[in-house]
Order: sequence, then structure tokens, then C-alpha cells
Amino acid sequence: MALEVLRCRECESIERELRAWLQGAKKLVIMGLGCSLRRDDFVGVQIVRGLRNRVSNRAHLIECETVPESFIEPVTELKPTHILIVDAALLNLPPGSSVLIEPSRAAETSISTHALPLSLLCEYLSHETGAKITLLAVQPKETGFGEGLSDELDEAHKSIIELLAYVLSEI
Repeated sequence: MALEVLRCRECESIERELRAWLQGAKKLVIMGLGCSLRRDDFVGVQIVRGLRNRVSNRAHLIECETVPESFIEPVTELKPTHILIVDAALLNLPPGSSVLIEPSRAAETSISTHALPLSLLCEYLSHETGAKITLLAVQPKETGFGEGLSDELDEAHKSIIELLAYVLSEI
């Protein structure tokens, strides 16, 4: 029960933060990161996949997997006003918990399995696009080799998809 209460409060907080962050959004890029062979690390890509056909044409969904640097040019060509990066991160929270993190704080967390540090990616994208950037980080349970999300992350990613679809319906 306590975990459900935490997630509920967490969702309300993330919803408020997202709405404030999205003020003035004209074009949004959502980048999903993660490795399909590392269980819960794939949550960012799964969230982006779950948003397909659920967001307006002002939101562009990109499945970056473990190579977000390969999508720098397509992202900059879109000229977004906002970029949301969704990834697994070791946050020392219960599995499935999620937080919004400013790019400058990305180096403080252990995020995903990609080689390029997210703080560097964010800095470059910000410089090239002028977009506002934030990271939606999700605490994984299992990141060992294997496929499929753990039960906790499967439940959490569905909730995050619903939350994002709801919030993004207004841009």
C-alpha cells in the first residue's frame, strides 16, 4: 500500500513539473533510451513505443535505444522547443519510481547503458536547438541480461505512458 501511495504522489508531482516545464511548447521531441537485452534498462524505449498514436503531431517520438548520439541530427532538424529524454536511472528509490531531472544533474545519477554521458548530450542539444531539456528517469529493478521488463517496471511504464499521454494531449 505504501508503494502505491508513493507512486500516486509521485505522479501528481511529475504531472505538475511536466506542465510547468511544457509551458510555451510548440514542438516536443521525446527520446526513449535503453538496451533491449538489459531488462528494465529498456523502459525508456518501451514508454516511447507506448505513446505511439497517443500524442499530437507536435510531439515527435524517437527510439534511440543505446545510441542517442546517432539521433542528434534528426532532433536538431526538427527544431524542437522542448526535448524530453526518458531513461532508466539508479536513483536509490523503489523500482518503478520516477523523477524529472535537470540535465545539469544527470551526471549525479547512474543512467542507463549508453556510452555518451547524458549531460554532454543535453548540453549539445541545448546549444544546437535552444530547446528546454529535461530527463524523466525511472528506477529499474533488474538490469542484468535478459529481455522484458520486471513486473514492477511493466506496471510503472504503463502508468507513465498514461500520465504522459494525458499531459501531452494539451500541447
